[in-house]
Amino acid sequence: MEKVYVAVGNDLQEGFATLEWTLRKWSSSQISIVILHADINRDYVYTYYGKLPASYVNDESVDFLNKSEQGKLNKVLHQYIAFCGQVKTETLNIEKYDGPIDKRILQLISGLQIRKLVMGITFLKSFSLKYGLNGLKHIQRKKPDFCQLYLTSGGKLFFLKEENNEGFIEDELGEMVAKLSKKRGSFKDWFGKMFPENAKSPRTSPSSSSTSIDSRPIWEKCVEEIEEYFNRLLESNADEHLESLDVSNHSIEPDIPKILQTEYLRIKIGEARDTIDLKRREAKESAIRYSKAEWAINLCNTRAGDVEARMNEETKKRVDAERDLNTIRDEITENRFTLEQKKSKLNSTLEIHRELSNKLISMTLAKSRNEEHLSKMIRKRGGMIQEIEKLRKQKDVLQRRIEFCRDKDAIEMVTRLNELNFIYKEFTADEIRAGTENFSGHCRIKCSGDVTNVYRARIHQTTVAVKLYGYGIKHVSQEEFDIKVKVLSHVQHPHLVAMMGFCKELKCIVFEYMHQNCLRNDLSSNSGKKQGLNWHARVDIAAEICSGLTYLHLTKPKPIIHGSLNLTSILLDRNNVAKLHGFRLDFLYDESDIRSDIQDFGSLVLQLLTGRRWCGSVREVLDQRVGEWPLEVAMELARIGIRCSYTHSEEDAYTGMTMVMKEIEVVRKKADVIAADVGLSMNELCMDIDDQTIIPSSFVCPILKDIMEDPHIASDGFSYELGAIKHWLGLGHNTSPMTNLALDHNRLTPNRVLRSLIQDWRNKRSISL
Repeated sequence: MEKVYVAVGNDLQEGFATLEWTLRKWSSSQISIVILHADINRDYVYTYYGKLPASYVNDESVDFLNKSEQGKLNKVLHQYIAFCGQVKTETLNIEKYDGPIDKRILQLISGLQIRKLVMGITFLKSFSLKYGLNGLKHIQRKKPDFCQLYLTSGGKLFFLKEENNEGFIEDELGEMVAKLSKKRGSFKDWFGKMFPENAKSPRTSPSSSSTSIDSRPIWEKCVEEIEEYFNRLLESNADEHLESLDVSNHSIEPDIPKILQTEYLRIKIGEARDTIDLKRREAKESAIRYSKAEWAINLCNTRAGDVEARMNEETKKRVDAERDLNTIRDEITENRFTLEQKKSKLNSTLEIHRELSNKLISMTLAKSRNEEHLSKMIRKRGGMIQEIEKLRKQKDVLQRRIEFCRDKDAIEMVTRLNELNFIYKEFTADEIRAGTENFSGHCRIKCSGDVTNVYRARIHQTTVAVKLYGYGIKHVSQEEFDIKVKVLSHVQHPHLVAMMGFCKELKCIVFEYMHQNCLRNDLSSNSGKKQGLNWHARVDIAAEICSGLTYLHLTKPKPIIHGSLNLTSILLDRNNVAKLHGFRLDFLYDESDIRSDIQDFGSLVLQLLTGRRWCGSVREVLDQRVGEWPLEVAMELARIGIRCSYTHSEEDAYTGMTMVMKEIEVVRKKADVIAADVGLSMNELCMDIDDQTIIPSSFVCPILKDIMEDPHIASDGFSYELGAIKHWLGLGHNTSPMTNLALDHNRLTPNRVLRSLIQDWRNKRSISL
């Protein structure tokens, strides 16, 4: 990051203009700014009587007044730093220097290796009025080559130049804006220009020639003395520009304390004495200067006559030449002004022409694009109208088909589990270990990131879930394990996870595998790749959970209590059918346990509504990710959920899940009617068919419970994975895995149409992912 040093004076507006020019100059570069400023003058103090020498005021007052002046200076510097904004800015104080300030600046340039210095033309006057443009010219001539000096005034860049011993100021356009006084040279140069020697002129008479020869030694003898006098005169004129004491003739106010009045009178007496001494010295010096001035005037008047005669002659010639020159200049100025006007008009005309051409081109392109887009939208609108008509015709058919498929799948699953040969089979430990790859970590099932004691396994070409009851610190005795197996063998319901077998040696139970995992994953997932459950599906899930829980509470001879009903204890299959698991497998209960299940169900219903914990009004907490909830359905579900949380002693509390089941079935039917009336899209009603993340049931092998690679049709009319059906037949089975009826023959036919559909589905799924 490069440093740029900026020298600012006492003029606040000039300082802001200098900083603004600096920031504009290096706006595209990374720089830091160092502000050079003059320290306060400690030889004088500013009081309410005026500007006084520091020696006239006591030490306490001097310290107080200096601190006040320093505070004002710091305030100005803070304004400068704030003006620079985000650019890194620091300040550098230049203390009082006995020598010329331009030499002090050159020392700083060499000592700090300043490569870029921005200085206002009025900067040196902050130290003393006698330092001005001459000091700037001296800095410009003597600065090192590595330092770039920029002179500004009023926020504009200027250049100091010299030509023919004359100084002038140019702006950025190269035009002269000011002319400087000539450099103070020796009196010999000035005297030679004022009184040129022309003794050798042929027109000079012998008498005048002899006079100039005789007088030449007198001139040469007086030159050094006159030059010394001339230099002192210039120095005295410069001293007159020094800051004078700014002491106002304030009258002593009556309310000022007497101590201050005495101090003020003492100061005035001292000033009067100093003034008397000063006037006496000035009177003596004035007398000396007066005598020397008379001597110099008399000496200069001796040549005034000759010079005046020559001047008159030269004046006439100069007047004629200036008249001709002014005429030519006026013509040039007029022609230049006319040329600039015409050039300006031409440039403005060309600029307008370019803008109009660009606008015409852009408008033409925009018009063509809009026309093309309009035609596409018209064609698209026609296609959408036709598609809407088709969808309206298919809506009722699809809705009935979905309901039928869900009921059919649930019934088929229960029937298939009841009819398979290994239902409630006692598996060996080797079969369990082989299916879980010796309980490998990647086979362990997680629910919302939490590790469980359930493993995914492949047993007899079927995907199942194996739950260990001897897992962790919760040790289960053999008697307790036998009771759990016995209870599960008598519990069968479409919305309860079905048991398929057990292993006494490892104390584990084999359940059917639920591909969609737990409900918590669907409600808490923020992934845009997986489509969430819509409001209609959530109403169905609430009704299905209520159905399963009601069945448990109505079990004979004693009700079964779930005990930990939450989002993780609800699993979803491929068709988003909800099933309960993890309920207590003992018959120990009381009324408080049933009340706890009802309250947990109410909390679960509210979470289905909101996707999170319940708080606030219904409109504020509804989960908007699933689409626009029908307010009537949402209010009914919210009422049921809140009413479930009532205690048994409250008036509107439910006495059992049977009451809850009746009311939630009413809400479910109402939701079906609203869904049919408002016309949910196919993607919402057929989420399990159109969603590329949901596997169609026809693609899944009934034996492996996985997507088929090489589907073949058996004599029962169902399609199976080739390896799975061969293994089934190789074990000696002559019945259908789906219907448990005898097969007509063992011949298998490739189902190429289904394989093509599976490949197309996988390609679309990979593109959508």
